[in-house]
Amino acid sequence: MSEARKPARRSGQKPGGHTGRNTAPRQTRRPTQSAVDPARTAARDVLRAVRERDAYANLVLPALLRERKLDSRDAALATELTYGAARAQGLLDAVIADAANRPVDEIDGALLDVLRLGTYQLLRTRVAPHAAVTTSVDLVRTEFGSGRAGFVNAVLRRVGERTEDEWIDLLAPDPERDPVGHLAFRYAHPLWIAQAFVHSLGADAGELADVLAADDARPIVHLVARPGVITAEELALVTGGEIGPWSPYAVHIEHGDPGRLEPVREGMAAVQDEGSQLVARALTLAPLLGEDTGRWLDLCAGPGGKAALLGALAALDGFSVDAVEPVEHRADLVRKTARDLPVVVHVADGRDSGLEPGYDRILVDAPCTGLGSLRRRPESRWRRRPEDVADLVKLQKELLGAAIGLLRPGGVVLYSTCSPHVSETVGVVSDAVRRYGVEQLDTRELLPGVPKLGDGPGVQLWTHRHGTDAMFMAALRKPRD
Repeated sequence: MSEARKPARRSGQKPGGHTGRNTAPRQTRRPTQSAVDPARTAARDVLRAVRERDAYANLVLPALLRERKLDSRDAALATELTYGAARAQGLLDAVIADAANRPVDEIDGALLDVLRLGTYQLLRTRVAPHAAVTTSVDLVRTEFGSGRAGFVNAVLRRVGERTEDEWIDLLAPDPERDPVGHLAFRYAHPLWIAQAFVHSLGADAGELADVLAADDARPIVHLVARPGVITAEELALVTGGEIGPWSPYAVHIEHGDPGRLEPVREGMAAVQDEGSQLVARALTLAPLLGEDTGRWLDLCAGPGGKAALLGALAALDGFSVDAVEPVEHRADLVRKTARDLPVVVHVADGRDSGLEPGYDRILVDAPCTGLGSLRRRPESRWRRRPEDVADLVKLQKELLGAAIGLLRPGGVVLYSTCSPHVSETVGVVSDAVRRYGVEQLDTRELLPGVPKLGDGPGVQLWTHRHGTDAMFMAALRKPRD
């Protein structure tokens, strides 16, 4: 049974009418825990961890699937339901609130988790309506008894009276009067994020629907082949993947657990978005004034993916990389990711690292809102707030300023964020150019073969255009004077 997103499903059903097909069958006794669907139980438990502990679904779910030993079919369903419900939370909550006739913050959190799963199945999958409702009711009855199960049953029956498109027509802002708000609702994004994308797209704002739809698509896995150890061609052959279009180290795989692949287990490859690979490579291609002495720095290194790629590239020429990470457990991740590479990890704040100035190349992959990687972090769009931006911009400016201070004259710093928010991208870079007198290079020249990079000098990748996370990058060179 395919769980892929589908178009409107119950043609011929009148808006507001109920077919009766999705009514949960009456049960006379509480089902045992073992009788409850394991895939939906797993999805429910991940959503609960996200809600109660601010956990990350993409970290909790894989560990849970391994622990419970779900077969491939159940694991695939649990993955689809978890990530789908997390991504669509805003739309689902609006529908649930209308169907329940109360705000979702007045619904018990444990019930809301199940309602989100059930509503997602009813509106955005090919799961049979009766199965979506019955399994949801069973989840609640097993844990809380018949009273609360009856509430969930009633709400989901009302949800199932309309298709997704019919709910959107009922609840979304008018597309003529508020086109951005309408698209934000349809594609389950907070309005402020959709507005930030419009601002970044500028003259291309007509692509907003494509941007939002790309966030909702299930991402494929990108692998990076470690330079000097295995080529992308060899990695593709071993894994059955396809060579990536832009990075010379990238391989894409459609299905499967990358952690089980032998090249990944042996440290010859790792999971890394192709856009992140382009960031690290761009730093190594940036033209210096004077000789490259081989002192490279990753000032915001955790969890270590870019530091490892830089270390592998540095090793080819006998160079070395210093990697700075202020949090000890993330510094351990950097050490693990960059093991056997010429990468030295320093536990320090990048704004005051204590390192000796004179670096040839510095990467500042700054902490950011992460609006460019919402497809991989499904709950992030609902966790971030507009007020987060100001504090992050302050940090980004301080980190970039510290990096420029650590550069030698003629050296290059590459500033990057996984966000297209203008304040975090061109705003930060423009401030650095004005404040420190650095020269902004044409970053487009550092991404050979990559199309649709805009007018420069900075570069904004887009998921709908490039198939990568929406990475921004800008190369700044320190004058020799």
